[in-house]
Amino acid sequence: MTVPFLDPGAAYAELRDDIDAAVHRVLTSGRYLLGPEIEAFEAEYAAYCGTRHCVAVGSGCDALELALRALDIGPGHEVIVPAHTFIATWLAVSATGAVPVAVEPDERTYNLDPARLTEAITPRTRAIIPVHLYGQPADLDAVQAVARRHGLAVVEDAAQAHGARYRGARIGTRTTATAFSFYPGKNLGALGDGGAVITDDEAVARRLRLLRNYGSTVKYRHEIKGTNSRLDEIQAAVLRVKLPLLDEWNARRAAVARRYLTECAGLPGVTMPYVAPWADPVWHLFVIRSARRDRLARRLAARGVGTLVHYPTPPHLSPAYAGSHPGEGSCPRAERISDEVLSLPMGPHLSEGHVDAVVAALHAAVREQADDPSDRRSAPTDGDPPDARAPASA
Repeated sequence: MTVPFLDPGAAYAELRDDIDAAVHRVLTSGRYLLGPEIEAFEAEYAAYCGTRHCVAVGSGCDALELALRALDIGPGHEVIVPAHTFIATWLAVSATGAVPVAVEPDERTYNLDPARLTEAITPRTRAIIPVHLYGQPADLDAVQAVARRHGLAVVEDAAQAHGARYRGARIGTRTTATAFSFYPGKNLGALGDGGAVITDDEAVARRLRLLRNYGSTVKYRHEIKGTNSRLDEIQAAVLRVKLPLLDEWNARRAAVARRYLTECAGLPGVTMPYVAPWADPVWHLFVIRSARRDRLARRLAARGVGTLVHYPTPPHLSPAYAGSHPGEGSCPRAERISDEVLSLPMGPHLSEGHVDAVVAALHAAVREQADDPSDRRSAPTDGDPPDARAPASA
């Protein structure tokens, strides 16, 4: 059986009639921007998350940038970001004119390590962005404790954590602002780009609405220097169809994760995901680690199982930040993790047969690696970092 890493059309297939009707409703309405679908979705998503306000914007990256700008963060400031994350977290900071400052991840959760925050703070630091990576909540209490001591804002990057809970509460209810992405592959995905910021702060919400629409809420009256970042009515209508299914789809993801965790536990050379006791993840990704990651991925591909690497290059080693940040060796933990992580197929539309195939393929691939003399630690080969160390146990 062939198991694709992701089937983006499966959600549409499940909801075809409802999505078609929603799109038709928008097309015949003649309202395509900042209309009733946006207003309804913002109210529904705010209610789902448990916050007073939701401001829908053009993308998840825009959501982060505008959240920072709504807090008056810009040139001359620094914002602490995880060293292990998708580069959009860093780019959003850079777009404001501020400087992203990397902090190493926790070895078990891969999220920002709160114990390393204080050493990264300078007089220019204005905010911390914890990322709920792979759908696993970051340790917000620990992050906020540091932020309060130093008078810093906390802006959550929840692009992969729609519906996740931290200590029983939905992500987004504990901090000033939380940014989401509705990229098609997300747990709650549109049919194109989209994003939103949720907040309980009335002033922040008002400023976000200005920023997303040229600095204006009244036509041709521009109060501040804004931009154009508006979720369109079609995407909002599609998200309204999917939102009532989000918890069910997250539960399906959790069922897949439980099978992986149970049936693949103890495989030699493979580290399974760790879930903190205070976290209720939504399993946007199921990420394992192997010191022979690239060979393991090839062996899984040979058995019909698609995998991806999230993310092969830490942002500080990307050409985009060459010369402006310390280079190789400056974040050794993030660099090692990026050499070892591998994402298995995960989603609410994986069948039992798909999961059976992934589990069987992983077992077979690990056995094959154990029997292959060229895979021994003493003989690193192509695709394997010569200085890679054994992954931390979970």
